[in-house]
Amino acid sequence: MKAVCVLTNNIDKKIKGYIEFIEKSNLTIVKVKITGLEPGYHGMHVHEYGDLREGCSSLCSHFNPYNTNHGSPLNTKNNRHIGDLGNLFADKMGIVDYTFTDKLIKLKGKANIIGRSLVIHENFDDLGLGGIDLNTGIIIDNEIREESLKTGNAGRRIACGIIGWAK
Repeated sequence: MKAVCVLTNNIDKKIKGYIEFIEKSNLTIVKVKITGLEPGYHGMHVHEYGDLREGCSSLCSHFNPYNTNHGSPLNTKNNRHIGDLGNLFADKMGIVDYTFTDKLIKLKGKANIIGRSLVIHENFDDLGLGGIDLNTGIIIDNEIREESLKTGNAGRRIACGIIGWAK
């Protein structure tokens, strides 16, 4: 089974690209091809709704059917949102050409992402680790910590699209 998300730009018209999802037995292959991003890291998440009537702002929160905290895509379903896909790196030309696999997102069942949306964020996703001292595990900023567990502090939504079936 295969799905695709064609990005529309929430900020300006220079960001273009698509993300393919190919489900193979117990994992999903994710192929990302984007141009026009600012160089550096950008958080990427599947969001709950596929409603673009108000641009990227109407897509609600990260897709989280198991009601967990935000985390790394390497975490289990008990320690991340299904929609937590980590960070993309745009090179000095603003290009992302990256393929990875994910064990939690699916094209059917409870973790089904069809009809939902994918969002590229302005900033680095802290993977749910913001606001704590990584050496001691002590919370050093409650406000940053709280937002980290919801969104990864990834910033504005700069591009998005609806995930749909593909040939």
